[in-house]
Amino acid sequence: MSTSQWAIGAARSETHRWKVLGVGVAANASFSAAAAGIPTTAVSLRAAYHLDNPALGLVFGAMGLGVALSELPWGMLTDRWGDRPVLITGLSATAAALAAMAWCVVPSAAGVPASGWLAFAMCVTGLLGGSVNGSSGRAVMAWFREGERGLAMSIRQTAVPLGGGLGALILPWLAASYGFAAVYGVLAAMCVVSAGFAWKWLIEPPFAAAVKPGASTAAASKAAAATGPLRDARIWRVVLGIGILCVPQFAVLTFATVFLHDFAHLGIGAIAATMAAVQLGAMAMRVWSGRYTDRHGNRRAYLRGSTLVAMASFVALSVAVSIKMDAAGIAAMIVFAGVCVSAWHGVAYTELATLAGTSRAGTALGMANTVVYAGLFVAPLAIPHLLAAGSWVGVWLAAAACAMAAYPLFPKSARR
Repeated sequence: MSTSQWAIGAARSETHRWKVLGVGVAANASFSAAAAGIPTTAVSLRAAYHLDNPALGLVFGAMGLGVALSELPWGMLTDRWGDRPVLITGLSATAAALAAMAWCVVPSAAGVPASGWLAFAMCVTGLLGGSVNGSSGRAVMAWFREGERGLAMSIRQTAVPLGGGLGALILPWLAASYGFAAVYGVLAAMCVVSAGFAWKWLIEPPFAAAVKPGASTAAASKAAAATGPLRDARIWRVVLGIGILCVPQFAVLTFATVFLHDFAHLGIGAIAATMAAVQLGAMAMRVWSGRYTDRHGNRRAYLRGSTLVAMASFVALSVAVSIKMDAAGIAAMIVFAGVCVSAWHGVAYTELATLAGTSRAGTALGMANTVVYAGLFVAPLAIPHLLAAGSWVGVWLAAAACAMAAYPLFPKSARR
């Protein structure tokens, strides 16, 4: 490859990489609108499907179970086949699953679907939607350089609260006004649009495709495969830290609407605004944290500090509940805790992908998301039992304990 060809490819990549990042954001936002958006309809869902709190927790947890089961296989397929085919296939299949839900798994005059069927449909949607996380993250790592990846991955991770925020603003209104067929139909359309973006813009970097690996590179690749992420204790520690620190976040995403309705007695409009504020705040903090850690080179210190801040925010929330703070104050505390426990995502995924290397990033991100979405399965199942045994104070203190448990799992900063 000539110097001029390399320069042309590099110049084009400077522009195109932002399109690749946009594809990653769109793909993750589409699925997040379902995974984090559907729980914001909890009050309407509970009434429409005739569910109690344990059944509601099972329904919400089922999607997390589906993602947890599929994340690692999707990540390994991404490392083997590439980002584009995996992302397009996964988004298209997720859209088909949501369209089938809109057609077959909605309350109607003929009857209400059993909670088991609803949970099964959610699980299938999660199995297919698990494709978006590792594939889009690997693409971002391939197109951006060290020193830029923290910001790029944090922008990509804003897709999760972006999708959740859109879901919080739109889905409760759709559910109340037009029913759950409209909810699932809109989510399917979002996945179709994102698949179209991936088809048009998601390609391999031209400078990476143009260089043929020599014997030494091939030997290094073979050695990396032999000691892959699944056998790397450092990667497993970060994976477990990410997964545990996500549990209190999922507690907010899945049951904060029920908490605000049952404890603070807020209406649907106020609840939707509160949950949207959580997601918007998380977006802003993820971008800031990525830029901040790129500038200072302190990803590991930032992650350990984030666990302490998250723990303190949930302790403060539990105190607010115990003293029976007014509804506005409770809503503000939910926003504060939700933002604190969501700000670190892009930084953590960047550190994990850097430890694994770009060629193994799909597998490593798949490992992390397997543990993360196992938390999405467990958290909504556990919360009703914590409520039955105690109160909301106990729920939020348990969230604080999870945040504290993640602290020793994130690596310490290397000494200079």
